[in-house]
Parts: sequence; structure tokens; C-alpha cells
Amino acid sequence: QVQLVESGGGLVQAGGSLRLSCTASGRTVSSYTMAWFRQAPGKEREIVAAVSWTGTYYADSVKGRFTISRDNAKNTVYLQMNSLKPEDMAVYYCAASTIQYIKVVSTLYDYWGQGTQVTVSS
Repeated sequence: QVQLVESGGGLVQAGGSLRLSCTASGRTVSSYTMAWFRQAPGKEREIVAAVSWTGTYYADSVKGRFTISRDNAKNTVYLQMNSLKPEDMAVYYCAASTIQYIKVVSTLYDYWGQGTQVTVSS
């Protein structure tokens, strides 16, 4: 089993930055596909970014503003979020998949964190 714990969420003004962290325990996730999803009230969960050995993926809405990275030595994946907008406000979830190519469908991910709230004030 893999446990994922997110941190780094909070309140930020529009145009500001936050860095989310997701630390895994239980197993080494260096070969896993790791992703960040988000879910705003009344909306479906959507993928934000993902990273695997094949590369990275970004949703169109965050391209050029968000960066996903991983530190395998720390079993941690990060999401650097810059130029935040009110529409980025959501609960952000870290997810892991044993399938080693990037998928955008949430149901294909095996493990999930509890989520961290990101609030962007205008």
C-alpha cells in the first residue's frame, strides 16, 4: 500500500504562488506515474498535471503557470503554482498509479491523498 500526504495549500492573492508537496510512504514511488488533480465545489475532479518516465502533462488551463516535479530521493512530488487565478481555487489531490504512462482519467489512479485546499482571493 502507498500512503500519500499533501501539504502546502493555503490562502493566496491572485497573481501569487504556492508550492504543493505530496510525500509518499509505504513504497517507493519513483517508477509510478504521479499526478495532481483538483476539484472545485460543484465540479468534477480534473487533472492538473502528471509526471512519469515518459514525461509530463499539463492541463491547458495551467500550462505556463504550473510545474510538476519529483524528488525520488524524498519520495515526493511537487506542484509549483505561479500566477494563481481565482479559478484555480479548489481542493488539490495527489494521486499515484502503478501504470508507467500518463493517464488523465482519475479512475485509473490507484492511490490518493486526502487533499489540500487552495484558496485564491481576487
